[in-house]
Amino acid sequence: MKALVLAGGKGTRLRPLTYTTAKQLIPIANRPILHYVMEHIRDAGIRDVGIVISPETGQQVRQALDHAGFDVHLTYLVQQEPLGLAHAVKISRDFLDDQPFVMYLGDNLIGQGLRPLVEAFERARPDALVLLKVVNDPRMFGVAELDGSGKVRRLIEKPKDPASNLALVGAYLFGPAIHMAIDGLEPSWRGELEITDAIQRLVDEGRAVHSSILESWWLDTGKKDDLLEANRVVLDEWIQRDVKGVVDDGSQVIGRVVLEEGATVRRSQIRGPAVVGAGTVIEEAFIGPYTSIGLHCSIIGSTLEHCVLLDGVRVEGIQRLEDSIIGKGAVVRRLHGKHQAVRLMLGDDAEVLL
Repeated sequence: MKALVLAGGKGTRLRPLTYTTAKQLIPIANRPILHYVMEHIRDAGIRDVGIVISPETGQQVRQALDHAGFDVHLTYLVQQEPLGLAHAVKISRDFLDDQPFVMYLGDNLIGQGLRPLVEAFERARPDALVLLKVVNDPRMFGVAELDGSGKVRRLIEKPKDPASNLALVGAYLFGPAIHMAIDGLEPSWRGELEITDAIQRLVDEGRAVHSSILESWWLDTGKKDDLLEANRVVLDEWIQRDVKGVVDDGSQVIGRVVLEEGATVRRSQIRGPAVVGAGTVIEEAFIGPYTSIGLHCSIIGSTLEHCVLLDGVRVEGIQRLEDSIIGKGAVVRRLHGKHQAVRLMLGDDAEVLL
């Protein structure tokens, strides 16, 4: 079995972060989202992986994966325009050949590995197996209707009146019949080749399309609040205490905190779960739970909680910063004195809540 990881797209919902960083490389607990995806694929025993990249961010993705040590063979496949999930499969046809494959969206995280799905697929050998999750508002997703045996009867993309609350999760398993189904597709109203349309064609032709209900969590990290939630969940479930940095006698590091070697904490308190990257200095500050701080940051005289800070961020004199994502090299600081004006230099699509 092969794997196809989708790491292209423009990431418009995460701008301005994605003007300079591929959305799949934004860190969760100080690791790129894409690294968690690759771990799931490797742990499922898959060693031949195609990575669909865009011309704009493809080089970044290559750099993040080529030397990451996942012990898999990587083939990079350029998708010139983001024309849909089925289009990504179509341009990967030569790589996939006629082998079964997992398709995994590179900006999605699931709380369980892929191995149970791969084993279920190999036992039953359906033409497709879709992963589903019960959601509160299925109108935002592709929705599946099942028959009594758990086979897919119908798929609808973002229905106004959903017939079920089972949403399609960003992981699929396919046999070679999916290529024939994609070949006959027409673009949807969005101008894309929809994978839901291709799977529906398999259903309409009487082919076996099985389902599996995800019992653990699923997070699509395509928006700011989703990204913060993913950071919270990963810190909560996967982080263990590992303090290698320097902590002075006037500081406390409480709970499950990763403090990388080269980080320094002075006269401060860190409450886990939290991650602090190498080269970061925390001084006279409080770092609350569910906070990830990247490499070579500086947090002085400030309080942070439920935040994601990318590399090189400076936060100084901020009474409380929460529920925030701060991009690489950004500076957030309060000027001293009586002058109360707010001074900003913001890029396109930035958001400031005061």
